Amino acid sequence: MLKSHIHQVSNSISLPPLSTPFITDQHSSSTVISRKVLVKKRRGGSIRNMSTSTTTKATMISTSSVDKFTMVKGVISVQPTISGVLTSVTVGLIGTVADRVSDLFGKSFLLELVSTDLDSSGKEKETIKAYARPLNNGSKLHKYQCEFKVPYDFGDIGAVLVENQHRQEAYIKDIVLDDGSMIFPCESWVHSKYENPDKRIFFTDKSYLPLETPVGLKSLREKDLETLRGNGEGERKTFERIYDYDTYNDIGDPDANSDLSRPVLGGDQHPYPRRCRTGRPMTSTEPWSESRTTLPFYVPRDEDFSEIKEVTFGATTLFSVLDGVIPMLESILTDSGLGFSSFMDIGSLYTERVNMIPSNNGLLSAVPRLIQTIVNSTKSYLQFETPRMKERDSFSWFRDEEFCRQTLAGLNPYSIQLVTEWPLTSKLDPEVYGPAESAITKEIVEQEIKGFMTLEEALEQKKLFLLDYHDLLLPYVNKVRELEGTTLYGSRTLMFLTSTGTLRPLAIELTRPPNNGKPQWKHVYTPSRDATDAWLWKLAKAHVLAHDSGYHQLVSHWLRTHGATEPYIIATNRHLSKIHPIHRLLCPHLRYTMQINSLARLALINASGTINTSFSPKKYSMQLSSDAYARDWRFDHEALPADLVSRGMAVEDESAPHGIKLTIEDYPFANDGLLLWDAITRWATTYVNHYYPQPNLVESDTELQAWWTEIRTVGHGDKKDEPWWPQLKTRQDLIKVVTTIMWVCSGHHSAVNFGQYDFAGYFPNRPTIARTKMPNEDPTVEEWEAFISKPEDVLLDSFPTQIQATRVMSILAVLSTHSPDEEYIGTNIEPAWAAEPVIKAAFEEFSGEMKAIETIIDSRNRDTNLRNRRGAGLVPYELLKPFSEPGVTGKGVPYSISI
Repeated sequence: MLKSHIHQVSNSISLPPLSTPFITDQHSSSTVISRKVLVKKRRGGSIRNMSTSTTTKATMISTSSVDKFTMVKGVISVQPTISGVLTSVTVGLIGTVADRVSDLFGKSFLLELVSTDLDSSGKEKETIKAYARPLNNGSKLHKYQCEFKVPYDFGDIGAVLVENQHRQEAYIKDIVLDDGSMIFPCESWVHSKYENPDKRIFFTDKSYLPLETPVGLKSLREKDLETLRGNGEGERKTFERIYDYDTYNDIGDPDANSDLSRPVLGGDQHPYPRRCRTGRPMTSTEPWSESRTTLPFYVPRDEDFSEIKEVTFGATTLFSVLDGVIPMLESILTDSGLGFSSFMDIGSLYTERVNMIPSNNGLLSAVPRLIQTIVNSTKSYLQFETPRMKERDSFSWFRDEEFCRQTLAGLNPYSIQLVTEWPLTSKLDPEVYGPAESAITKEIVEQEIKGFMTLEEALEQKKLFLLDYHDLLLPYVNKVRELEGTTLYGSRTLMFLTSTGTLRPLAIELTRPPNNGKPQWKHVYTPSRDATDAWLWKLAKAHVLAHDSGYHQLVSHWLRTHGATEPYIIATNRHLSKIHPIHRLLCPHLRYTMQINSLARLALINASGTINTSFSPKKYSMQLSSDAYARDWRFDHEALPADLVSRGMAVEDESAPHGIKLTIEDYPFANDGLLLWDAITRWATTYVNHYYPQPNLVESDTELQAWWTEIRTVGHGDKKDEPWWPQLKTRQDLIKVVTTIMWVCSGHHSAVNFGQYDFAGYFPNRPTIARTKMPNEDPTVEEWEAFISKPEDVLLDSFPTQIQATRVMSILAVLSTHSPDEEYIGTNIEPAWAAEPVIKAAFEEFSGEMKAIETIIDSRNRDTNLRNRRGAGLVPYELLKPFSEPGVTGKGVPYSISI
């Protein structure tokens, strides 16, 4: 089932080391590379502390005064891979035998040392070459050793070139000279010379700004970047490492079915961030649409860490769900329109185990929470685990208070906003969409708050809050209603902040624009004790929840984290050298994202994917995401404090702990998020100030300026002329930019991702679709009587079908799962950070802050005064606790968007 996923690494080298001992020259001199404990370097009058190993000079101390060289040993560590073992079975012995012959003759890898200095004529010095051969050792890694004959006057070693002599690619973790005197962090796939004759370039763990680059490395630095940029031509091959831009012109499949055609996202008509270019041929039906593939799309080789990091448990498991489990579910649930007949049937999803062999019973009573899979020799069973929300309180989803609480401490805390103007008014053209003023009147509001205060007092005291999906959804209502099995409204949901700090819903407005001669239809629903109105209220909430689910998945989650981040990754690799300090700061925050995004384009956001089949907007889902990007996305508002202020959920206040004062004091997402935001800011501040000791260094950094320019003008090129883009002239500018990117990849993504199963795994709490219109919208006599006689059936009919619900739940179970070796923020120190004493100390402080945040969040969740966090049956807010165990835990903040 996973074979199609691991095809990209099926040529990976995984050769057991030969037992041939390493042969040395008995007449060579001893090898010594001195380690400088502290080096002070003057730059523009300032003194900087450099690291020990990073500035090490290969000082050649000879055993004889007449020797002009010394012998330096190097060891390459190669990560074994599963596919390397499989190669000998599935591919045959040609590559394996040839590679063993290379190993036997001591020609596994060719290494070349590069000096940081020029020769006496001003040219780059000749490299020092040596072949590496297997080293017999007890390590889990495969070790290859070589020995260099290095002239005494060679100077500092700044880089090493690697040529892989095997016919299979190899994943090199690092290269070490003389037992750790010099370290070259690699963590990279190295192609076979038979696929590409160009040598790979690896630099030491010392970071350089462009102007600081040693003269001997300048051309190599630029050459490495040129390789990563490519020439923008041809179809990309799996072993390549080329980063380039393209539009989202590959989510449709017009050659398969005209109904699967989708507009290109990216450009004037449908603005959107750019994705990585693959260069696949265009479709025969639409020359502007790129052809599809049944395999994961191309990503630059180092972005696909298949088999190397267990973090891809998430990616490979997701692929197995999309490629195996979901087709099996669809084969069993043959009636795509069949819903659930009772809440008992929904509950059975978590209590009964199912044999995945197709049967005739019609209803699949349990489907995969994949880590709960039970397999024996004859049968495979799959079963959902009960989501924490349902486990703690089976009826919490029914309560109005929980409906409101989850806007502050649930899956989508990014939509709620303060009401600052009255009346509520649409910005859409009334000639097209009908009267702009909301039907939620002053009288309705004051009736619901029952004399506590007037509307004017509520506005002045900042007591009214809104979920507003009216203008975003209304243009799609008529188009969506032409599709089978779904409906849509524009919606507004008004809430009131009570004296206890909790929210209470006041009213829901649902709107249908004019259509086919019918005028605009809108209706306001309020909580009620009257039986009919009470059920209408429950149904209205179900519609709003479907709207919120769609917005969460398409905008808060996909667009603002996955989609917006891909251009940062592309630009970082195209313009910031591997030895640039900002590249090394951002690197852990950008890992794995492109691989996950390619899987999303393969089977989640594509025309026949889960989003398009199981969410209310259906085929218009990604176009709606584009509208949200065009209307609302701003880089400067992706910073957490700015986001809160822009929604009226905070005001700037220098005297407040985080520089802002929250409008709702007990706002769990904001309170915990600001702790994380401030810690990231302090870490970024120390880091940036260390590498840019003088303010003018930011503006004079050519790589940095090219990076920021390309993010704005190409990666997010449809927004290039917006006035809100931050300048990048000072250290403070740079700190804000990198902090925002680091936050989006870590805290923002975690807040909207890892609670998906706990909050949406029981889909009545967060249905992804509303399939039927409200009973009181132009009802027939039969429709109204059906509602009056059995309103529960009407609610069940509006919920997702069996296949829609189980398909989404299967995916949410995977998306919410932490891998066994997840890289949580503040845990793993990068080699380049550890090499600089100042940066190492700052990281240790940052790591300590993450541990302190854990304690603070635990303390908050025990505070009975914080009613949005603690109460009978409530799921405590832990999504921004930095650390977690493996599995679906509802907590844990990885560095990057790794699933």
